[in-house]
Amino acid sequence: MNDLVRIEYGATGRSQATDEFGMREMQRKVFDRRASRYLLIKSPPASGKSRALMFLGLDKLRDQGMRKVVVAVPERSIGASFRSTSLSKHGFPHDWDVENRNDLCSFGGGERGKIAAFRRFMESDDEILVCTHATLRHAFDAISSEQDGMKAFDDCLVAIDEFHHVSADADNRLGELVRDLMERDRAHIAAMTGSYFRGDRIPVLRPEQEERFVKVVYTYYEQLSGYEHLRSLGIGYHFYHGIYLNSLSEVLDPALKTIIHIPSVNSSASTRDKIVEMNRILDLLGDVVDVDPATGFQIVRQADGTMLRIAELVTPDTQQKVLGGLRAVEKRDDVDIVIALGMAKEGFDWIWCEHALTVGARGSLTEIVQIIGRTTRDAPGKTHAQFTNLIAEPDASDVTVRHTVNDFLKAIACSLLMEQVMAPNFAFKTRPGDDAIDGSMADVAEPDDDRPAIHVKGLLEPRTERGRQIVANLDDLMAAVAQDERVLRASIIPEEFPAELVTRSIIPEIIVQRYPELEGDDDELEAVRHALLARQAIINRLNTVDAAAGQAVQAAVGAPPDNAEEPGANGRSTQFLDLSRRLILVGDLNIDLIDSVNPFQDSYSILSKAMDGQMLRRIHNSVMGMRIDMSEAEAMQQWPRIQQFNSQMGREPSMTSNDPAERRMAEALEWLRAERLKRSNTREAEHVT
Repeated sequence: MNDLVRIEYGATGRSQATDEFGMREMQRKVFDRRASRYLLIKSPPASGKSRALMFLGLDKLRDQGMRKVVVAVPERSIGASFRSTSLSKHGFPHDWDVENRNDLCSFGGGERGKIAAFRRFMESDDEILVCTHATLRHAFDAISSEQDGMKAFDDCLVAIDEFHHVSADADNRLGELVRDLMERDRAHIAAMTGSYFRGDRIPVLRPEQEERFVKVVYTYYEQLSGYEHLRSLGIGYHFYHGIYLNSLSEVLDPALKTIIHIPSVNSSASTRDKIVEMNRILDLLGDVVDVDPATGFQIVRQADGTMLRIAELVTPDTQQKVLGGLRAVEKRDDVDIVIALGMAKEGFDWIWCEHALTVGARGSLTEIVQIIGRTTRDAPGKTHAQFTNLIAEPDASDVTVRHTVNDFLKAIACSLLMEQVMAPNFAFKTRPGDDAIDGSMADVAEPDDDRPAIHVKGLLEPRTERGRQIVANLDDLMAAVAQDERVLRASIIPEEFPAELVTRSIIPEIIVQRYPELEGDDDELEAVRHALLARQAIINRLNTVDAAAGQAVQAAVGAPPDNAEEPGANGRSTQFLDLSRRLILVGDLNIDLIDSVNPFQDSYSILSKAMDGQMLRRIHNSVMGMRIDMSEAEAMQQWPRIQQFNSQMGREPSMTSNDPAERRMAEALEWLRAERLKRSNTREAEHVT
């Protein structure tokens, strides 16, 4: 099978090696920042985030005066990663002990009993509790609503795993919980994630909150290059005609330990009968001859007589037994293939998995990165990991598909490096040519942050500080507009609500309802309205939806659900192309990874050039370089320091360093490289002319 991307790693074993306290490289980086009140850990799956949290939490309890540690995970199965662990046998002075009554992920019953257990924990002398995000939200709501209830969380470390579930959106309760804790500023927060971005283009944290977090970044390249066994990662996009089951054999190798994610029944790739699809896959592999009574695994005999153990998580009646069997897996030969529908993605830990085969276009880049993470655990005998996405041939020309795939390659590479590529966060400014004052041109200030400025003709700008704050954070207002019943009706029945009524009457009413201080200030209200419509129009253009006011507002509601695929004019899927239009950052990366198109039977694959660790670093530096604000004079002043650093440390300065001086040297180095390339290209162009 050909890989669309093949990334080679050094396999030095460095990231798996431990120090005298039993800490791996990534865990030591976190522990070195243990004094931080707010810590954001961005690190890949299998890099050791759960163990890093144990070291951090115990230090908070024993040496920093914290009373309690609360760990929240998105689903119960992930809670096992934080069960009691002996750390002292590896050199750390303390052990991580979770009393059975405080492991709420193992609790039966409903939320009411878990809330009561959470309350008992907060009132007891117990120190560590593990629960789900939902339990934390509900318990926090119940406790904090009481008089002085927020005090219960003072001097506590609240650790949130898979932090990308948090959102800056006003309706995200987990995000509101984080904001409440930070506003009181008496608790500590540890945020951990392997994909610090969201597929819905809403930021995880608001900028003013994110600024307060100390960040520890550990990239996929650092993690995988330090593995002992795993040497390469392959990524492939393969396209088929007709029904995917007819092409599955072209990309499925039964000899590889594989997770097959079949499409949602709401997807155009689905036959609408998940049991039939699952049985067709079993037939493709061989004949079912038995079922393991202990695990529920299907025993399949292949044509050559080889026996496969298949864990299928599609049939509801046997799902829990099979999940229990998967949790007990210890050896490579315990299971061969997992067939899943909506499961075995985030937090699923099967270290032997070599291949994640996902059917159907996924509307969320976050989900894609999480699935890739299922394959990137290090395990003996496992030298290559691969992600394959089998997708219906898009409704577009080959050239468009190739450009789209190239953008996805860059987006996945950026995402593996923890870079956000799907959040259009623009600053809107009046076009300079419209600012004539007394016959002269007025200067228009660029935004003082990292957002690109989009100049709009005739755009009013707020004159007050409050107006500028509202315009800088439009997410809540856009959500309010998108959820208004009149706006929703206008998007469905435009003849009932003309565009002018929505934009000039309904939207101003919503703005005043949310920001009553703007009532009576017509100029400031109009400036906010202009900013809102400008942002909607840009998002509208990005999604290639008509610019009519009702449809523009509809576009602001967001993309289709991840499990929905819209058919094109000839019945072929358009979701793969639609998602690519939301990849904002990657279009500016001048990197071509496409090599050739390879037809095979009823499908075809787009193959890429080789992408090694050097390419990953190049992409990362290019992304970071796009954000650098530096003058030539400063870059030249930094050059002697860069040379001295390289001589003393034996390496270049890193843009992910916790040392601001080292980061600035790294930025200067990237700026100088970009400037040298720019001048070289200019000279070549002049020579040609």
